[in-house]
Amino acid sequence: MITYEQVIELIYSAIDELNASSDNKAVIKQEDTALYGESSPLDSVDLVNVLLSVEEALEDEFEVELVIANEKALSQKNSPFRTVSTLASYVADEVNSQ
Repeated sequence: MITYEQVIELIYSAIDELNASSDNKAVIKQEDTALYGESSPLDSVDLVNVLLSVEEALEDEFEVELVIANEKALSQKNSPFRTVSTLASYVADEVNSQ
């Protein structure tokens, strides 16, 4: 079992990594921070990097393998990548349903 709060922390760590490697962007660590769409400060490469960092952290810290950007996620009417909160909910649900 993994909690929503644990996933939030993984996402915040991924954001910290992104912010440390980027000269011009500072992504705010809040649950309502947009990760995808017009209001997002991320471009597609940044979003992929965040998702990969979260996947690696899941494997390292919880020994869970999960591909976040899978067919299920990409086919949903409301993207799980919209905000930090929607991503955390999606990841927690996926991990706990394995």
